[in-house]
Amino acid sequence: MDIRSKTMLVTCYLVPLVFFFFMSGIFTSVDPTAKETLIPSMSVFVVTMSALIGLPPSLGEVYGGEVKKVYRANGVPLSLGVITQFVSSFIHTLIVCLIVFAVAPFVFGAELPNNLPLYFCSLAVLLCATLAIGCIIGLSVRTQAKQTMVAMVVFLPSVMLSGIMFPSAMLPEWMQYFACIFPATVGFQAMTALAAWQIPVLLGEFALFCAVWALLLHRTARS
Repeated sequence: MDIRSKTMLVTCYLVPLVFFFFMSGIFTSVDPTAKETLIPSMSVFVVTMSALIGLPPSLGEVYGGEVKKVYRANGVPLSLGVITQFVSSFIHTLIVCLIVFAVAPFVFGAELPNNLPLYFCSLAVLLCATLAIGCIIGLSVRTQAKQTMVAMVVFLPSVMLSGIMFPSAMLPEWMQYFACIFPATVGFQAMTALAAWQIPVLLGEFALFCAVWALLLHRTARS
């Protein structure tokens, strides 16, 4: 279903790639040192955009329409809808991140991460944690207009406070601690500093978000 989704095409491919090509040229022109963190910063934007803006409408189509009734009529577990959309969004978003990883060094002279296994491990966990937030939005807010509003409330601070637009050290100290609530901040730090201890933090956030996601799914099954 998501292959034919225009929302998926725009939010997972078109907008992130346009932002990547447009903003990468600006970042590297204004600050040549941005090449050192260009791949992680653009990957964080791709993940945040796809998970928070692209995933909730897809879940709304499943649980707010006729698909939910078809699931119940055929004895299909309602959790299957979330799982399939989660996996599908993970694959689509990872494809775009791989495009960024492959293109950035040749087009913008971006530097590759020093520890590739740790980088991709951090990216995968960040993607899972952010997609879990998207699942929460999609399950708790049914109308697409409200989904967009709630998603933007989470998306904007995730991007602005993560450090991909400007160094997080420029923020007030209390805001730096507040920014760590968002997986984008911890994920960007993990991918740039390549600190393995930050991956368990992302895993803890993912587990917490999955618990909320399970409660919402249980409420949906009873309604």
